Amino acid sequence: QVQLVESGGGSVQAGGSLNLSCVASTYTYKDYCMGWFRQGPAKGYEAVARIYGDSDTGYYEDSVQGRFIISKDSAKNILYLQMNNLKPEDTAMYYCAAYWRTSCFNSWKKHTFAYRGQGTQVTVSS
Repeated sequence: QVQLVESGGGSVQAGGSLNLSCVASTYTYKDYCMGWFRQGPAKGYEAVARIYGDSDTGYYEDSVQGRFIISKDSAKNILYLQMNNLKPEDTAMYYCAAYWRTSCFNSWKKHTFAYRGQGTQVTVSS
């Protein structure tokens, strides 16, 4: 069982930045890749970013490419999402999730996570 706890959400004006954190109860990268997804008001889930244990390279949905940066501190079991140049359409509940490593891309895109946190709210005003 993996527990994930997000923090760092809040309310900002358009153009602002936030840095989300997700603390995992155990080292996850042996079996999982890690990522973020979000759910906006009256919307379904949307994949945001993912990262693998053996690399620092992040992969992003087009809507956040160039503005968001995913990173990790594997020693501390912490996943981050640095969000820059925020837009009102980024308003959503943001979730940290663990996806089975062997099917990471498909699981991330289809939101079939093995574990997810409780979410942290991000609100961007214009």
